[in-house]
Amino acid sequence: MFRSLALASLLATLSIPHAFAAPDQGAREFGQAVPAAQAKRTITITMKDNEYEPKSVTVKAGEVVRFIVVNKGDLLHEFAVGRPQDHAEHQKMMAMMLDHGMITPTSIDHKKMKMDHGGQTHRHGPETGSVLVEPGKRAELTWKFPQAMTLQFACTIPGHYEAGMVGKFNYQ
Repeated sequence: MFRSLALASLLATLSIPHAFAAPDQGAREFGQAVPAAQAKRTITITMKDNEYEPKSVTVKAGEVVRFIVVNKGDLLHEFAVGRPQDHAEHQKMMAMMLDHGMITPTSIDHKKMKMDHGGQTHRHGPETGSVLVEPGKRAELTWKFPQAMTLQFACTIPGHYEAGMVGKFNYQ
């Protein structure tokens, strides 16, 4: 009971950036998830333990890209689109999710992820700009890029970003 109340209290005070908030918020300053049918190109991103291949991706303002994200590492990883400040804020939520067993170093507890935690559920999926991918699995994310800006793709699971699991979007 106390653990549930503590979690609800933490979530009530936690500021979740728009990139990782509910999908019904629509377009964000740095892009939005769109149906895969709108993509003109597909890029495969391979995740290994604490690195992405490729390390950078070139996009055009207004372009829609379908990403196929494959986890070839031994750990759970994330592919999240955002600005550096969004990733810094999102790291707080990921640390809380790890602390509460919603994710482990190698897996996702899908039941806990769907639970209502003080009025908030945790959504990771293509519609949020962030996908969690367990070892040996793959996920897809189709993203419409806005005007040129500093954007990254990153894994904000505790320790991964700091170990260098971050890539850059370059604008043409």
